[in-house]
Formats: sequence, C-alpha cells, structure tokens
Amino acid sequence: MTDSAPQITSVLVANRGEIACRVFTTARAMGMRTVAVFSDPDEHAPHTRLADAAVRLPGTTSAQTYLQGEAIIAAARSAGADAIHPGYGFLSENTEFAQKVIDAGLTWVGPSPAAISAMGSKVNAKKLMVDAGVPVLGDLDPAAVSADDLPLLIKASAGGGGRGMRIVRTLDELADAVAAAAREAESAFGDPTVFCEPYIERGHHIEVQILADTHGAVWAVGERECSIQRRHQKVVEEAPAPLVERIGGDLRARLFDAARSAASAIDYTGAGTVEFLADESGRFFFLETNTRLQVEHPVTELTTGTDLVEWQLRVAMGERLDGAEPVATGHAIEVRLYAEDPAADWQPQSGTVHAIRIDADTEFGPLSRPGIRVDAGIVDGSEVSTFYDPMLAKVIAWAPNRRRAAAMLARALADATIHGPITNRDMLVNTLRSEQFLAGDTDTGFIDEIGLDVLSALPASEGDICVAATVAALADSAAARRDAVVQRGLPSGWRNLASGPRVRRFTDVRSGGEIDVRYRHGRTGVTLPDLPDTTVIAVAPGSVTLEVDGVRREWTVSGYDDLLFVDRPGMSVTLRRVPRFVDPSAIARPGSLLAPMPGAVIRVAVAEGDRVSAGQPLLWLEAMKMEHTIAAPADGVVTSLSVEPGRQLSVGDVLAVITDDENDRTDVAAEQKEKVG
Repeated sequence: MTDSAPQITSVLVANRGEIACRVFTTARAMGMRTVAVFSDPDEHAPHTRLADAAVRLPGTTSAQTYLQGEAIIAAARSAGADAIHPGYGFLSENTEFAQKVIDAGLTWVGPSPAAISAMGSKVNAKKLMVDAGVPVLGDLDPAAVSADDLPLLIKASAGGGGRGMRIVRTLDELADAVAAAAREAESAFGDPTVFCEPYIERGHHIEVQILADTHGAVWAVGERECSIQRRHQKVVEEAPAPLVERIGGDLRARLFDAARSAASAIDYTGAGTVEFLADESGRFFFLETNTRLQVEHPVTELTTGTDLVEWQLRVAMGERLDGAEPVATGHAIEVRLYAEDPAADWQPQSGTVHAIRIDADTEFGPLSRPGIRVDAGIVDGSEVSTFYDPMLAKVIAWAPNRRRAAAMLARALADATIHGPITNRDMLVNTLRSEQFLAGDTDTGFIDEIGLDVLSALPASEGDICVAATVAALADSAAARRDAVVQRGLPSGWRNLASGPRVRRFTDVRSGGEIDVRYRHGRTGVTLPDLPDTTVIAVAPGSVTLEVDGVRREWTVSGYDDLLFVDRPGMSVTLRRVPRFVDPSAIARPGSLLAPMPGAVIRVAVAEGDRVSAGQPLLWLEAMKMEHTIAAPADGVVTSLSVEPGRQLSVGDVLAVITDDENDRTDVAAEQKEKVG
C-alpha cells in the first residue's frame, strides 16, 4: 500500500438482500462503517437494519431504485461513505456507474471501468480471449443460422444469471426465441443485444475464481463446478469441481493458466470469475468473465480459507496479494434456496416468510471445522417481493470429503423450519441424496436426465400427510380448550357417553387434496378410527406426540391464519383449514384461468371469441425478472379476457374464461352486455 492509496472508512453497498449483509459482515470486521440503500419494499429488510446507516431510494422496481446510479452516489455522499461496493447483479458490471463513482471522488470496490467494459459485451470479450490464447466457442449471427448449426444457445450480450438465454433446437422457433431473449435482456440489463453460440448438450460449467491486485499479481483461487442449473441459473455449486477431480492430469493447471491469461489480457483487478464450458474429455471453452463477486463465492472461501470480500476491499485500498496462491482443502457444496415451486415448472412464489430457521455453525463467515454456513437476506416476517430475485438464502456445507458435505447439507435443509411460500427445499434435498449426484455425475443435463418429477417429489407420503393432518386436528383441539372460557380442563369434543367421532377437514397445500380427520376423546384418551396402528401419546396446542407402528415421533404445529405447518425432523407438511361454510363469491366460474403468480402482463396473444387448443400460449407474464408463459389448460373458446399488457396481477386473479359449452358462452356474453348497459 502506498501513501496515495485510498483509505476506506465507510462503505456503501449498492445492493440488497444477502449479498449486502455479506459485505457488511466483513466491512465491520475490518473496522469500517456501513451504509445501506433500500427501496420501499425493502424498508424493513435485514440489510437495511444491519447497516450503520441507511438511505431510501424511492420506488419499488429495480429500475426505479437499485439501478439508479446517480441516486446511489448521492446516498453515499449524504451518509459520508467514501467507497461503494456493488455486490452482484444490478449495477455491479455497469461501466458507466463505475466511472461515475470514481469521478465523484469515491473508491470503487471492483475492477477498472475499462476492464468491465472489455468483458461487458460477451461478443467483444470472446474476441479478446482469442487474442489472449484462451479457447472459445465461435459466435453465430441469428440472421444467418442454418439447420446445421442447431442446437444453439441464445445469450444476452450484456448480462448473465440466465436472463436472456434460450435453447433453440428448430429453425421455426428461432425468431420467437430471439425476440423473447431480447425482451428479457432489456428488462434485466437495459440492453437487448443477444447473440448465438453452439449449444453443448451435456457440458460442465466450470469457473475459476481470480484475485488480482493493482501491482500486476494474479491469483487463481480454486475452481468451482456449477453444472446443475434450472433455466440457465445455477442451483447447486461446489468446490473443487467433480469433473476436474475425476479427470485429473493437468486439467486444473490448464484452467488456472487460461483464467490468469484472461485476467491479464484486460489488466483486471479485484475479485472476478472466469467461466468455462468443459466436456468429459477435458476440453474447455471460455464462456464469460464476471467482473464482480459471484453468488457462489462461499464455496471457494470455505475450501481455501480466503475472505474474498476482504480482498476486494484490500485491493481497492492498493494492497498487494501476499504469499502464495491459496490451496483448497476439503469439499464445499452450496445450494440456493428459492421461493419457487419446481413441480409447477419452477413457478416463482411470493408472500410472507413467517418463520425460517436453518441450523448453522456460522453466518457469512469461515468455518474452523466441518459444518454449515448460511448466507441469508431474510428473517421471520420478511416479505418475498415480486420485484426482485426469489432467492431466500444460500446454505453451504464444508467437510473433509464430498459425500460428507452432501449428507450434512441435505440434513440441514431437511430439518430446517421454513414457514412461508413454497420453496425448492425438497428438490435440493433429493438432489443431494441422489446416487447420480453422489457419484459426481453432474453435467448440465442432470435435472432433465433424472426428471423434475423425481427430483421435486415430496418426502411426505400419503400416509405421512394423513398423520400430519391428524396432528393438526389434535393441536387445534388442544388450542380450542386452552382458549375456552368454561370447562377448560375438558378436551374438545369430550362426551360422558359414547358418541360419533369429531371430523376436521384440511387441504394439503402442495397436492390440493382434501383430508378428513376423525378422532374421539374418551375416558382412556384419544382414539383415531382411521389410524388403528397409531397411539396418541401427548397433545398440546403446538406439539403432538404419536406412536405409529411402535415408532414414537413428536410433531410441531405452527399456525398462521388458516395455514398450518406441521413439522418433524426431515419432513414438513403444509395444510389449510377447510371452512365449514364457503362464501359463494369466492368460487371462480368454471373454465376460469387464474394467475398462478404475481407479475405484470407483457403480451396477450388471443382475443375474446378465439378458439384455442390445450397448451397454446395465451399471454406472457414478467415475474421476478423472468418471463413466464401462460398456456390454455384445455381446448375451448376464450369467452372472457380480463387482462391487457401492463396490468399488474396478484395470485388468483382471473385472466380469462375458456369454455367449449355454448350455453356458458351465451351466459358470459349476456353478463358482459348487462355490465355495459
């Protein structure tokens, strides 16, 4: 460090959620003050409360808030920050923003604007890599693609994270895929430019973490494998890479050399990632350089003992990389816990996270022994907004070997308390426990090969759900007696003389099926007519202990309005109480197509009176920075259409009514005429 090097005393993180909390953790440990920025939906978010100071960015969407560079720089000045850390996403790879930060006299915690610009366009980046001797896949002009070029991958030139990506297998789908990719790229990155490259069906996504100082030193800090992906977004990441471990030889050395060459070619500084696509023969090709911290950086931190955020801040202050490159020990696996339903085509979810508890040995920090690390940006009561990415947390295990890391991580997830929107938790646990994963066979076709139906299968069997519903009914009964005004000591439904059993009805939220529970309180305790092999041991409002076929287990019950979460180690069942009487106005008209997620309508492809076929696209929604297609559930006629482009939808809003019954069509038309009149 030289006398002229900047000294960071207070850092603003131009981001939100877990990455903002992650940077704050290291910055505070280094003695720095921290400043958060927050949108209106994030006013009470954990990152807002964790910082020493917070500045509001008025608005709700990313475009109104976290993408407003001038407002963020103004926030840094008003709060007295002398440095800005961009995190990942948003403005982290925006050349103009980086330059404005520097021009404002603030320290930019990241590579130079010139380096960001060089890698910002993937088309330009490939040309630079060719000159640097790094192997690349050739680009294809979408307008000149022929059948011989298929399959191919459309990619956004200005960004990553799966936004703007489409696989094209036939020429007739090319035009629509290019248009959709461009729209998604424009929405996510403000740049609709897309390009094509050959698509390798069963490749391995390998990336090398790099660190470079301002004095010319470049480190390759281990490699990661991130091949298990959904919609081109990573779901499971690990270090070291199973492919590299399996092939061995000089593959790791060649990857490290290529990554160092890529960094040196653009005079890179700070932390970054050079991503490659590799095959089983050990060939690899440059994909892109992410000029920022990666979501999956914790697996590298745990295996190498390197705090990457600390080095970002130290390099920004002019310090040199000292000593030798860190060497990886043990194995780390990270999973991304998303508010989404894999079984429903990865449908994003939103709403309140009533409770979340994941047994962890550390948060955002190192591990001195095998254990679990959690990086989360939510707490009990947090709202999963429709405006931002639906990732709830990253859960990471580090252990001496891969199988132990997988076992520890699966157990931590399976036992976690997650009361709120549907998540991909079960899919992650099934993945970590699958033999194919444990064998290290984790290429980009992993999910398709095993099958999403298998990976997203619920751990609870039909019998387990019946037992959980019984637990819910007994806990409800105990709660009713606890809150009773008179005869509180008697169990609910107790009769001096024998009588029929009490009946409670629940809906299983995941399957939609209804369960009737029958139970009877008597002199000898509770009897369950439908579960003769089950003995009730203890009942309380929040917990029930049952013995089933000689095996005793305690279940906990947590209620939030009409929702009940029934948990035991390794299993969670979500139930909804069925009311005895249903409000007729809450019943949708037969044939109604309801919004499966909150979002904004982008396009509508049909009009009232159109005949449609099952599976035909009707309209497109944008939700959580991704584009989703809503298709016709059955053949029929669109007798009513309730949406138009730009409309913001909530879950359950009626989109259209589709019917093939002439009388229904006449009734709907008469209704509409009456409303107009």
